[in-house]
Amino acid sequence: MEGPLPDVERLKAGLAETVDRLAEELWGLALRIHASPELAYREAKAAAWLAELLEAHGLRVERGAGGLATAFRAEVPGARSGPTVAILAEYDALPGIGHACGHNIIAAAAAGAGAALAAALPGRPPAGRVVVIGTPAEEGGAGKVRLMEAGVFRDVDAAMMIHPRSSTQLWRPSLGLAACKVEYFGKAAHAAPWQGVNALNAMIGLFNAADAMRQQLRPDARVHGIITVGGEKANIIPEYTAAEFYLRALDKGYLEELRRRFEAAAEGAATATGCRVRVAFDPVIHDPLKPNHAMLDLFGKNLGRIGFAVDAEDTEAGYGSTDAGNVSQALPTIHPYIRTAPDGVPAHSRGFVEAARSPLARAGMVAAAKALAMTALDLLADPEALGAAKAEFARTR
Repeated sequence: MEGPLPDVERLKAGLAETVDRLAEELWGLALRIHASPELAYREAKAAAWLAELLEAHGLRVERGAGGLATAFRAEVPGARSGPTVAILAEYDALPGIGHACGHNIIAAAAAGAGAALAAALPGRPPAGRVVVIGTPAEEGGAGKVRLMEAGVFRDVDAAMMIHPRSSTQLWRPSLGLAACKVEYFGKAAHAAPWQGVNALNAMIGLFNAADAMRQQLRPDARVHGIITVGGEKANIIPEYTAAEFYLRALDKGYLEELRRRFEAAAEGAATATGCRVRVAFDPVIHDPLKPNHAMLDLFGKNLGRIGFAVDAEDTEAGYGSTDAGNVSQALPTIHPYIRTAPDGVPAHSRGFVEAARSPLARAGMVAAAKALAMTALDLLADPEALGAAKAEFARTR
């Protein structure tokens, strides 16, 4: 392509104006979701509010997409035969802390992009369609994986979403994640402790083994857990303990090696204490994100078009995990980060909860909605752009 198509540039200007016009409505939605945090697969209010907003702006909404009550798929009207570009919304919260990952901003930005495209495209749509997919349960539950298994992504050629952060960055890796539950079974006793088998000692032994293991792990790997059952009373030798662990790594091969070592440590703690152990891994693995620089370049140029700066890479920050990684392994996908919090405020913190309802978050939401809409338009209006994204995806399988 020699340069931006004039009509595309006019449409982009219209998209930006539409998002600005919708900004207060979108921000009101973001604040409502923030004030009513809902956990994985229970996001009834958020899903309904998003569906209502999208319907009010002309999208056709399928509620309960993929058999998940709090999922939806909304299509921008006026589509012609051609590729499908999906904009993904997340809206679940964290237990006990609420929207400490800013999913209220993800949801409002995705809805804003869909509404802006619905306003701009009727009468002159490019070939193809845009859909907004509401994906529940990112914070545990792997909603996107279940939607993929149900066929909701079957006709999608490219997908995109944004994620809040304390800086704006086009690409950051994510860690593959394997979750597991560990249980130790011992024997209760009291006045004759030598007759007991202490399941808490076994669990503490596993935590100590995991701490020792960390010294020899690659810097990008993580092992962390919590004890969910530690015993019943201090004067009873615990006969049952349970814990939840997350294992993370940048690639699936090393994640499997980490799993092997962790299971050996769990068995070792059982042997040392005389307990029986059960290690049950969640069958769903969160895959690492696969980059698509062709699409990220488009998104970055659109941020530049609206004057929203990309920050320098923060080399001190670590990586998280997301079920968007599974989508990225199946089709061209981007997951850029948008500044919604001040420097140094980490996700999953009380400070990030407050930031997710701040003026900084509002500005990030507006910019994200504009850039998402513009990038979706780029992919539909220019077959070479989508072709480049698909070619890069195929090269790096």
